Amino acid sequence: MIKPKVTHNCHSAFYILTLASVVGLAGCGSTSMQPTSDSSANAIEIFEHIPGRLTPEQANDVTLYALGLVGTPYKYGGNTPDSGFDCSGLIVHVFQARAGITPPRTTAELSFWGRLLPQEQLRTGDLVLFGKGTLPNHAGIYVGGGRFVHAPATGGTVRLDRFDSGHWEKQFPRFRRP
Repeated sequence: MIKPKVTHNCHSAFYILTLASVVGLAGCGSTSMQPTSDSSANAIEIFEHIPGRLTPEQANDVTLYALGLVGTPYKYGGNTPDSGFDCSGLIVHVFQARAGITPPRTTAELSFWGRLLPQEQLRTGDLVLFGKGTLPNHAGIYVGGGRFVHAPATGGTVRLDRFDSGHWEKQFPRFRRP
């Protein structure tokens, strides 16, 4: 039988320091588990600092440009104002044109792009994704006031809707910050 060579180097010290840190952090974390009257305020405060790739100016540009595309025809696979848009094509076009960012092209891929966030933390330029299954099947751009711009279906046009309206609310909206 071959015995492993035991060495005392920086790796051993690293593991000891890591273990000590975890134990120390566990002790610090135990006080935060006690309920306080402002625990929901603390949770909201944590989410307020969800970083994104957009500056406030870019978020406004994305929002205004998306609103300006309302009325553009829907086209499956479309990604320009001239050819029309599908939902993810609209998002890709708007973010490239106004923020210089290229999002993933499909709704399924968009569901992993950016950071998940609670509805209370939505700000303009965030994504709204819908679908009853594991992966969403529709997406739009949040423009404020519970509204989003999206390209909904064949025969339709890019439009502005509320995500808390009957149909869209039943589609389990999820929110992501690019």
